[in-house]
Amino acid sequence: MAADLASILKPGLEGEARLLVSEEHTAPRVGSGKVHVLATPVMINLIEAAALEAVERFLPAGYQSLGTVLNVRHIAATPVGMRARARAVLEKVVGRTLTFRVEAHDEKDLIGDGLHERVVVNVSKFDERVQKKLAR
Repeated sequence: MAADLASILKPGLEGEARLLVSEEHTAPRVGSGKVHVLATPVMINLIEAAALEAVERFLPAGYQSLGTVLNVRHIAATPVGMRARARAVLEKVVGRTLTFRVEAHDEKDLIGDGLHERVVVNVSKFDERVQKKLAR
């Protein structure tokens, strides 16, 4: 499968995810702070959704990608009521590992940027490993 990925997933693939920030997306609601602005974990979720949008539709049945590395900055606050969007661009494919350049913006500013890695897994084999872990 890993050898096939480079032929299926090419650098330059892009994905985007959008969100209208509401109270449920704020730092106090998700336990990451006290200020009522877009929470960093929610921005990260938006970034992961953009990466999924870029590549998941190209993966064969029974495979999916899982987030493994996030190295992002959250550099500007986004208030409730403002729209946020994340964009992920596939930069490279090495074996089963996918590396994305990511950015997040609100209606006014760049709010975050960085790198995100995902690994492609066979879902049934992954589930087997998880179940074995439960059984230990």
